[in-house]
Amino acid sequence: DHKPCTRVHLCNAGTIYVRAFEDRMDLLRAAMVGAAGSPYHDGLFLFDLHLPATYPAAPPEVYYHSFGLRVNPNLYPSGTVCLSLLNTFDGEGVEVWSPARSTLLQVLVSIQGLVLTADPYYNEAGYDAYAGTPGGRRNAASYAENACLLTLRSALHLLRRPPRGFEGVVGAHFRRRGAHVLAACESYLRGTRVAGDGGDGGGGERTCSAGFRLALRNVVPVLAAAFAEIGVEGCERFGDGELGQCSLTAIDDSAASADASD
Repeated sequence: DHKPCTRVHLCNAGTIYVRAFEDRMDLLRAAMVGAAGSPYHDGLFLFDLHLPATYPAAPPEVYYHSFGLRVNPNLYPSGTVCLSLLNTFDGEGVEVWSPARSTLLQVLVSIQGLVLTADPYYNEAGYDAYAGTPGGRRNAASYAENACLLTLRSALHLLRRPPRGFEGVVGAHFRRRGAHVLAACESYLRGTRVAGDGGDGGGGERTCSAGFRLALRNVVPVLAAAFAEIGVEGCERFGDGELGQCSLTAIDDSAASADASD
């Protein structure tokens, strides 16, 4: 454990937060908010950055707080972040780390903009060839639903065990956005499609899947209870027995959704 020092807000929209450590200036901890219009909307994603002795000749080492969940093809349950800018994925030219040109802010913005995208399915190597095809749309829609579920489960883990130095950020973010998260879940339960290529009506189903809605019914009451504990108002509407005919049970991390890597 290290003593955190000043928190820095990056980006005008206040969607990236960074904190350094007084006794380890080679370490940083960052939190970023998932973008609107993506399966990660209103989620919070935590990363640790280590500046090696060879920095900036070498890129920072980045660890993702995954809680064992595969929310994205580029974010592994082990914490590995697969990104050409970090030299952990193939790339060329401006895609790879340059000691003269690349920055820590560029790394964080790249993760937020290039990894946590509206269509994470196509981040898998070679899958962009299927973009716009009926099969690609179906698979992208299914992946987006699973990414959404895993983002909700990640929120639960963060609320239960916020990383040191970001307890306040986690609490403040979900107090501010918790009602929006629940409202989105309510919309999904009515059939609204999760954002992504599969939702454009071009050959795919226009509503979300029954399996996704069933999994949501298991997750939402637990998430609403966690939000209520930190002071989010209106959570009682999402408790057990309030979401329709399906029975509601506590979230089961082993079965609430299929692993995104399948």
